[in-house]
Amino acid sequence: MSKVITPTVGRKVWYWPSVGDMAGPIPMIKIPGQPLDATVIAVHGDRMVNVLVTDVMGRQFPVPSCDLLQPGDEPRTTESGQIIGRFVEWIPYQKTQAAKESA
Repeated sequence: MSKVITPTVGRKVWYWPSVGDMAGPIPMIKIPGQPLDATVIAVHGDRMVNVLVTDVMGRQFPVPSCDLLQPGDEPRTTESGQIIGRFVEWIPYQKTQAAKESA
């Protein structure tokens, strides 16, 4: 099992929006295949945070109670393999640092 990275306010994460985020009254705009920038603004535990997301146009969206995937975690999916909802994950630098600390 991979090391759990403890989230703290101010840490950067990658945000993967839900279908609803992309189709809402003010939809988030992103480049296909790329995550959006997000900053942790509150911590509920090792796997749930509030984030402030910035889309590619520079607009900001607060997202409460967002799933935080830890290294080795997979997003929730339907039986057919389609991702359910939205989530954030650590940026590669943070995953690399956590792996170095575990070694």
